[in-house]
Amino acid sequence: MKKIFCFLFLVVYVAAFSQLKIISWNVENLGKSKSDSTITYIANTLKDYDVVALQEVVAGYGGSQAVAKLAAELNRKGSKWDYVVSQPTSGSSYKKERYAFLWKTSSVKKIGEAWLEKKYSLEIDREPYYCTFNYNEKPITLVNFHAITKSKQPETEIKYFKFLPLEYPLLNLLFIGDFNCPQSHTVFNPLKKMGYVSVFENQKTTLKKECKKQVCLASEFDNIWYKSSKIKVSKSGVIHFYKDFETLEIASEVSDHIPIWAEIELN
Repeated sequence: MKKIFCFLFLVVYVAAFSQLKIISWNVENLGKSKSDSTITYIANTLKDYDVVALQEVVAGYGGSQAVAKLAAELNRKGSKWDYVVSQPTSGSSYKKERYAFLWKTSSVKKIGEAWLEKKYSLEIDREPYYCTFNYNEKPITLVNFHAITKSKQPETEIKYFKFLPLEYPLLNLLFIGDFNCPQSHTVFNPLKKMGYVSVFENQKTTLKKECKKQVCLASEFDNIWYKSSKIKVSKSGVIHFYKDFETLEIASEVSDHIPIWAEIELN
């Protein structure tokens, strides 16, 4: 009886820790303007996840350095972390930025080099940034993306995403980031028809200038898209980090977006 109990405990224990915990955050101009205390706060927010996808790392001086500082801070939290930062994206100098991935080396292994999308770099101002990880001997490729602003019609970029699974037929793609567009938009229909599902529906992720009647979030922009035949999402959520601060104005010194996260299993 004792052996059966131990076996069942082991099964439950393994199952509980077999999910990959990923988190995405538009960190709004992560660069030299972020204070050391802000970097520490961001690290404390991210430390319990396995893979982190960041958008809006500044393209100029200070962006890569800020990610390095963040990784160093994470390494002081008890786990070993590694990171990679993209080259500046294409498009005008005003729109250029970098992406970053950070990960716990005990959870996943990076496979090969990360890369910016080449084929559609003319059609997409901030072309997606890919990185493949090996998790439990199964590969998954995260596609980190930050669309142009809503006023610039992000759907004119997102419409090219329907070609990416065909461009990389051997990769298990998971699209993650700030789409500046709700998942209900018809531009996502081609992905849906290919079996892709959004983790979030009707989840607002951007901060208002001020809370009104306890409503502090404005727009449904950030999301995660995955192929349901290859990936199972067991849990998901958002982090209302702004509640740690007296006002939204103070919170926005960290970011004007909240982080989104999901725990996944690879089929």
